[in-house]
Amino acid sequence: MLKIKDKKLAVPLLLAPMAGLTHSALRTLLLDFGGVGMLSTEMLSARKLPVESPRVSPYLVRTAREAPLAYQLLVTDTREIAPAITALHRLSADVVDLNLGCPAPKVRKAGGGSSLADNPEKVRLIIRTARSLTDLPLTAKIRLGQRLDEPSLRDFCLMLQEEGIDLVTVHARLRGESFCRKPRWQWVGRVKGWLDIPVIANGGIFSVEDAARCLEQSGADGLMIGRAAPQKPWLFAQIAREIYGISVDECQINLPWIYSRFALGLARFRPERRLGRLKEFTHYFALNYAFGHHLAMAVQKSSSLLLAWQRACEFFSRSDAEKFKDVDVEEVEKALMGKSVSEAVD
Repeated sequence: MLKIKDKKLAVPLLLAPMAGLTHSALRTLLLDFGGVGMLSTEMLSARKLPVESPRVSPYLVRTAREAPLAYQLLVTDTREIAPAITALHRLSADVVDLNLGCPAPKVRKAGGGSSLADNPEKVRLIIRTARSLTDLPLTAKIRLGQRLDEPSLRDFCLMLQEEGIDLVTVHARLRGESFCRKPRWQWVGRVKGWLDIPVIANGGIFSVEDAARCLEQSGADGLMIGRAAPQKPWLFAQIAREIYGISVDECQINLPWIYSRFALGLARFRPERRLGRLKEFTHYFALNYAFGHHLAMAVQKSSSLLLAWQRACEFFSRSDAEKFKDVDVEEVEKALMGKSVSEAVD
């Protein structure tokens, strides 16, 4: 069990916030398998959040099942914090997470994400302001910095704790390092040694074996899983069972059926918001097949949601014909075309 302030997680496995991916359709798919201790939204602009509608915004659509759910804020100015926190209270957020690690150039140019690490006093003010406005658990996600600088990283992490952060997630790469770079899990262990609050390791976890090695090298209080979530939605359940000894039912991995469950979840969004999310998911999910690039390319080139689904079905009928028989193609088509499907609306 992992405790974040007064929030208790049954298993210390967290979903990483990812643009275009960690929305309601993926979150409920993960819940179908189990093993997830805490879910996450996509990165949310603190400036735009107060005017977003939870009924129509793809960033805020949420079913009753999706809990506990952390809402990650991208803050660029302290003046954005109060309206954003008010909005999160209205949305019944379970946890408030601050993005202090995103290295995307667009985010950094706007003054958010990992660029904030260059201005510790601004970060201090952001956290102090947020902490004064909410009693919810307040967490932060960081990278290791621009370069390996132990004194600077230590001072920064201690400041986060002193100002009221309840948990820190460390993406174990430097700011400019790509995902293909081997993560530096040992450095998460250094952060763990400096802090009294829980420290979560993130980066490079795609299997039970990866999870075991990460925990051995870092001594982290838990793990955050990112890109492996859309590729292997069952991974949380496997890690929960095999590493943490949590009782999670085993289930047969039927890839076409899993893809169809995700597609059904897209019916919660407005029609114009569905195709892009199917394409983003497919980019990762296709990696499960030796020739999955054919699936990814076919979906990416599709000009409509129905065409993308039909092309995916063609791929599955060729590459995974026996398991594809379990998919109710007509049910998914009706859902994607906007008709009500009970499985698509919780």
